[in-house]
Amino acid sequence: MSSTTVPHVSLLNSLTYSEFIASINTLFEPAPPLAQRLYTKRPFSSYDVLINVAESIVLGNELSIEEKKEIVNAHPRLGEKKERLSTFSLREQGYNDAGMGEQGIDRASGGQSATNTENTGVPEDDEVNGRLKELNMEYENKYGFRFVVFVNGRSRREIIPVFEDRLRNGDEEEELAIGLRDMISIARDRLKKVSVE
Repeated sequence: MSSTTVPHVSLLNSLTYSEFIASINTLFEPAPPLAQRLYTKRPFSSYDVLINVAESIVLGNELSIEEKKEIVNAHPRLGEKKERLSTFSLREQGYNDAGMGEQGIDRASGGQSATNTENTGVPEDDEVNGRLKELNMEYENKYGFRFVVFVNGRSRREIIPVFEDRLRNGDEEEELAIGLRDMISIARDRLKKVSVE
């Protein structure tokens, strides 16, 4: 099974624990507290139902704050090195096809390879990722968990002001809830893009 396919839900319900986890990791980044609870709540009638159950788990009172932080921290940092990203994370963060070793695509620059050095002498992709690295560190120091956002077609450059605003105006409880809600939005978006075997 590839990283962009999932088994039919009837098969998903009968998989062993490790097979089940591997399958749902296509939709969710690997997060044991969520995966374990989803496994115990089988059977699911559809993947939409599975995601709805996941949403009730992460936004409800079933998990501790530390478990919720672990789930958020399963997501890669925005601007993370490409080799550390899943197939979906590569696409969501605006990189070219997974594993091709090409420069990132910054959609704000008209879809050109993000290597513009005209103004600063620094490749645009490096400049954006450098700023994201700084913001990731500030955010994690302030809140104690990773920044998660549903990119939804925006370039990494377009996310920077969102990141900055959430650093200025958020509080820990609110930011954790936003990250968990966006994680569910990411899973719903991924479900639209997977193939069911």
